[in-house]
Amino acid sequence: MPSPENTFKSAMAARQQQIGCWLSFADIGAAELMATAGFDWLVIDGEHAPNDIRSIRDQLIAVQGRGTQAIVRVPVGEAWVIKQVLDAGAQTVLVPMVDTADQARALVAATRYAPQGIRGMGAMGGRVSQFGAIADYVQTANDQISLLVQAESRAALNNLDAILAVDGVDGVFIGPADLSADMGFPGNAAAPEVRAAIADAIARITGAGKAAGLLTYSPQEAKTYLDMGVNFLAVGLDTLILARAARALAAETRALIKR
Repeated sequence: MPSPENTFKSAMAARQQQIGCWLSFADIGAAELMATAGFDWLVIDGEHAPNDIRSIRDQLIAVQGRGTQAIVRVPVGEAWVIKQVLDAGAQTVLVPMVDTADQARALVAATRYAPQGIRGMGAMGGRVSQFGAIADYVQTANDQISLLVQAESRAALNNLDAILAVDGVDGVFIGPADLSADMGFPGNAAAPEVRAAIADAIARITGAGKAAGLLTYSPQEAKTYLDMGVNFLAVGLDTLILARAARALAAETRALIKR
């Protein structure tokens, strides 16, 4: 039996637009709930959320089989971290702060078994192979792994064409917050200079035949970016969704109290 199909990777190869959401609660229950919402993909955030390998594993279990694909964002682009999340069951990995083609090549190698890469051969005892039930996992896994890298600095945009030329990089996710800060507009991803840089990057990514990704919190911005050709678009953050709904409910109810 081969490695399961990575439907997110297949959708990106077919240039289908997919919507997703960020998971920052680091909680299995919240992940399970979000997996019922109808998103095509969900990011389990290991960079800014309080996750460890066990909580990432638990959320992968919660999401699996619910019609949405899990993407794991690792905290840093190190081979040992990538090995752990792959063995825990991730098929798509998102790596922050990738500024050069050399970094991208090293990350591709970290996600692949030899002879294409350097991934350690320990999956047969873990959940990724269903504890050895997927007998051909090692022989077939490379084709189902998807690597997404984040371009979130001026250096990354300057080197974007070289990064896009790296075989094994399936997509590039533009990080508006960090990019705007690096460009001198911290907290203002809507600055015209930042928007222009993002639009140019999306055109270059899709022009190279790779998938372009982005995160926004606004339906209006979502349409703008989808019209630009973004392939995988995150349209919210679970913690922010709850915070906004709770604050609105509290304010609406409090307004009913007679003073």
